[in-house]
Amino acid sequence: MASSFSNQITLITIATILILSSPTSIAKTKTNPLPFKKIFAFGDSFTDTGNTGSVSGPSGFGHVSNPPYGITFFHRPTNRYSDGRLVIDFVAQSLSLPYLPPYRSVKGQSPNGVNFAVAGSTAINYEFFVKNNLSLDITPQSIQTQLVWFDKYLEESVGCKAEDGACRAEEFEDALFWVGEIGVNDYAYTVGSSVSSDTIRKLAISSYTGFITALLKKGAKYVVVQGLPMSGCLPLAMTLAPQDDRDDIGCVKSVNSQSYTHNIAILNQLRALRKQFPQAVITYADYWTAYRAVMQNPAQFGFSDRFRACCGSGEPYNFDVFATCGTPSASACPTPSKYVNWDGVHLTEAMYKVVSDMFLRGTLTQPPFSYLLDRKLRQG
Repeated sequence: MASSFSNQITLITIATILILSSPTSIAKTKTNPLPFKKIFAFGDSFTDTGNTGSVSGPSGFGHVSNPPYGITFFHRPTNRYSDGRLVIDFVAQSLSLPYLPPYRSVKGQSPNGVNFAVAGSTAINYEFFVKNNLSLDITPQSIQTQLVWFDKYLEESVGCKAEDGACRAEEFEDALFWVGEIGVNDYAYTVGSSVSSDTIRKLAISSYTGFITALLKKGAKYVVVQGLPMSGCLPLAMTLAPQDDRDDIGCVKSVNSQSYTHNIAILNQLRALRKQFPQAVITYADYWTAYRAVMQNPAQFGFSDRFRACCGSGEPYNFDVFATCGTPSASACPTPSKYVNWDGVHLTEAMYKVVSDMFLRGTLTQPPFSYLLDRKLRQG
């Protein structure tokens, strides 16, 4: 499946590099009006800017509050699953907005938006995992929980009740909705169980589509939806999978195929939603292809190690599920910017920066992010 994309990805990679080498930025001059005044973000640990510090979750996620998390940019742990900034942080920067506060830390109104993403969360509601005896050590929050939080925030901070459509429309007028990747955990929590990946995909896509539909019905006009990354390239997957389960770039073939199939289902749903809500711009951010482009040519993006985690312990991938980053037995590499992966499950700031550039200035959003910005600026 992946090999059929080789020529296409090579062309995409070249085009992306050419675009990223251009000095043009999103805000061309400081006199241009800002396209958005706020961002509302959702997703899992790839997008979470701190909600993890306030909710219960898997014990394996508990060390994000410890050094060396945050070492590269913030120089302290911020409950982000990285050594520094995430894609959503670079999105905020590109729009000249402050970094988004996590919902659980917001008191009152947050004028530039809120981040509702929480690490370990799922697309499928928690009750499904409870019913199937799969809830021992997982985050109980889902994408639907984040929608409940969003409604609660609007009501408590700006007085917009669920039935008050006019109020919500005004609140969303200058808002970008960034739906980070979510769904990887749904598959991970059911590994080794009798629940099939097909069942997970169908239930996850149904819940995910319902979530996006709810945002659009509330009045969201500008929405970016991230697909799943190449989850089979994470050291966690590489450690657990047998050696004969590998694709053309050395990652876990079965897991990458699973993510790819999931993304196709997302794309199909987005096509239908665009027809249902023609007044909205719904952009798909192709995380899978962005990740593959880097894994095929890491040196072109400044990386020297594409498989090993920067922070962790153990061989061959510097990852041990019982001695993860942030625990006393783990240590961090001296140059995180040379690594694609940070802790075995999440990415380095350098990788998030490359991916965000591909989304914001490159060719891996459809329709292009520049189109979304131009549409917003034209409509005011």
